[in-house]
Amino acid sequence: MASAQRSMNRAGGADRRNRVNHANSRDLYYVDGNTVRKANPEDKRERQQKKKVNTARKNRERARHMSAGYVLFLSAALAVTAIILINYIGLQSDITNSVQHISMLEKQLNDLKLANDEEYSRITSSVNLEEIKRVAIQELGMQYAQEGQIVSFASQSSDYVKQMADIPQ
Repeated sequence: MASAQRSMNRAGGADRRNRVNHANSRDLYYVDGNTVRKANPEDKRERQQKKKVNTARKNRERARHMSAGYVLFLSAALAVTAIILINYIGLQSDITNSVQHISMLEKQLNDLKLANDEEYSRITSSVNLEEIKRVAIQELGMQYAQEGQIVSFASQSSDYVKQMADIPQ
């Protein structure tokens, strides 16, 4: 009889443990043993929302209570940053202006080189060497050098020789 009473108590106890607790408004199941069902996810959401609200409230309170030193530090940091950015923008502007000026000067140089080459070509094409030779020989009386008129000098440097006195005949 005792064993029958024990088995009935066990069965009755298991029933009691697995039954829905109607007193609880969330209808949670209570289970004895090593298996536990997941906690109600609504509770987690509520806790997370409360935590976010508390964190936001703390941040607002910290923002209201900034010290004068911290405000002064932030102002100084902002001023230094503004000065650095203004100088940086000024340097960028100077570099852009310099690049534009250099490109303008390069264009002028190329135009002048082109004009110089065209003028040189025009001059060299207009010169008639035969006419120059005729005028030099006939009108100016120039003659070709003869054998005894050419005098050679030895020089230590190959650049040029200066004449310091008349050449003897």
